[in-house]
Amino acid sequence: MKIICIGRNYTEHIEELKNEKPTEPVIFIKPDSAVLPKEQEFYIPEFSNDVHYEVEVLVKIKRVGKHIKEEFAGTYYDEIGLGIDFTARDLQSKLKDKGLPWEKAKGFDGAAVIGEWMPKSNFKDLNNLNFSLLKNGEAVQKGNTSLMLWKIDEIISYVSTFFMLKKGDVIFTGTPAGVGKVSANDYLTGYLEEAELFNVKIR
Repeated sequence: MKIICIGRNYTEHIEELKNEKPTEPVIFIKPDSAVLPKEQEFYIPEFSNDVHYEVEVLVKIKRVGKHIKEEFAGTYYDEIGLGIDFTARDLQSKLKDKGLPWEKAKGFDGAAVIGEWMPKSNFKDLNNLNFSLLKNGEAVQKGNTSLMLWKIDEIISYVSTFFMLKKGDVIFTGTPAGVGKVSANDYLTGYLEEAELFNVKIR
């Protein structure tokens, strides 16, 4: 499986990091080794002093597809989830300043938290989903998929023009404003609507 991530998909997050608003989706990929095993704690890597949480709605692809038309994109997934795109912000900033790829800052071991999955049929409107991240019991990120620059089906269609999508692939659809640093002993909890889909202890 591969993890396909969409960057800069919420306007307020673009503004908080002082990035340029894109004219098309920004795509990057995490290796499967970036997935944090279930029930495992997240260890801050020694090469970074500024790892940030980024909560995101996830989509799991259920069958092979390429050049998928937007109107058919919904037939390629049945499950929606929530996760964290951990980012070594200090390392990412150095790489961006040099015009280099972000992989070292985004794809390191444990950098992708994938929570529990829920049937998309549980939700009336996938383009109006509330989600949030709590750090030590306090809400630090709140988002709604209605605020995405590119909605889920648009993302699937766009991504599939470059990469063949396969069963088990996971798409991270972007993070809202409120990203911030994690520290040892922090406890992160993610909610999609009222359902808790993951919790992670930071070491």
